[in-house]
Amino acid sequence: MAVKLFERVESGRDLFAVETISLIYNALTTLLIFLLYARMDHPGTMLLERLGIVCLTFVLIFLYQAFPCRLTAFVRMVVQMSLLAYWYPDTFEFNRLFPNLDHLFAATEQTMFNCQPSVEFSRACPSVWFSEPFNMGYFFYYPMMLIVVVHYFLHKFEWFEKISFVLVTSFFIYYFVYILLPVAGPQFYFPAVGMDQINACVFPSIGDYFSTNDYLVPGPGNQDGFFYRLVEASQEVGERPTAAFPSSHVGISTIVMLMAWRVNRKLAGVLAPFYVLLCCATVYIQAHYLIDSIAGFISAFFVYQLATLMYKKWFITPAFKMLG
Repeated sequence: MAVKLFERVESGRDLFAVETISLIYNALTTLLIFLLYARMDHPGTMLLERLGIVCLTFVLIFLYQAFPCRLTAFVRMVVQMSLLAYWYPDTFEFNRLFPNLDHLFAATEQTMFNCQPSVEFSRACPSVWFSEPFNMGYFFYYPMMLIVVVHYFLHKFEWFEKISFVLVTSFFIYYFVYILLPVAGPQFYFPAVGMDQINACVFPSIGDYFSTNDYLVPGPGNQDGFFYRLVEASQEVGERPTAAFPSSHVGISTIVMLMAWRVNRKLAGVLAPFYVLLCCATVYIQAHYLIDSIAGFISAFFVYQLATLMYKKWFITPAFKMLG
């Protein structure tokens, strides 16, 4: 392992593909901040944070140039992936400015299924025997990504830059949708309007309610469960009333499964049960409407193809050359 980690490599480009797309997303959202500056809550802080991300990117480039090896290449790309934890709640700072659309999605859900599947699902399966596996699957979202990314790094290093780019670009495609489509999901919308309204099949518009309210009530399931508490803790830290449609949990995990299937079908088989539980959990814990999850699954194949095409068009030369 040590030999592989410190094996010297040289990139034919100053910027890795994943850094390029991250800087593009940074620039586009910076432009959006300037356009919406007067309406935003803390635009100055957001601009400084973006400048900090740019500085961090170039510091890591200088580090790599001083020590060009697999490990520093890994650090550069994984840092960009970890910054997705910043970019996700950042979408809320934009879409909170626009009228919320949950009433349309809840009404569509009612029309299509004659019920609210997220409510009925959790009511039908309240015990710890359902709650814990579903919450485990939901919590496994990021570990699943990490496992596949590390597998590529260790066993298919020549494809590592490509899958890093495709993964991060897929996130950014979903994030642009979330900026323009303010849907919070049942776990925010239902408490905001009251379950008496939902049970009566009344779905009122709440306008810009989430602009000043982002309180998240505890989700359904067994509240004494270990994985239930892990999911609740993670949501308290990073969840915002944003990013419901389409479900990126379903979309990105589907893309991760495609990546795993391409390189190691045994790995894909090991991850498959967690993937199924995760997809079910998005509706069970009321993070998404069922139509969000369906759209997440369908969109994954288009997003994956688009991100792959972008990589092939923009970065056709090999990423790394081994120097020994």
